[in-house]
Amino acid sequence: MDLTTTLAQVKTLSVDDRIRLVQAIWDSISAEPEQLELAEAQQLELSRRLSDYESNPQAVVSWQEIKAQALSRAKADT
Repeated sequence: MDLTTTLAQVKTLSVDDRIRLVQAIWDSISAEPEQLELAEAQQLELSRRLSDYESNPQAVVSWQEIKAQALSRAKADT
């Protein structure tokens, strides 16, 4: 596959079609998580976070709380 030619063809698509293409590509990548390798720094950070959670599980903040705080801040900025 010639990536340059493929990219030139992709550029002829509408923005909506390119977005759909990117989503389809991402879906195909995420369907094979075993093919993704984390960098050493990412592995260390995940290990650190898991260890932190295991030693202090009550300090976890739920997604709902984070989202509410972010929305509150966004409203305050407008």
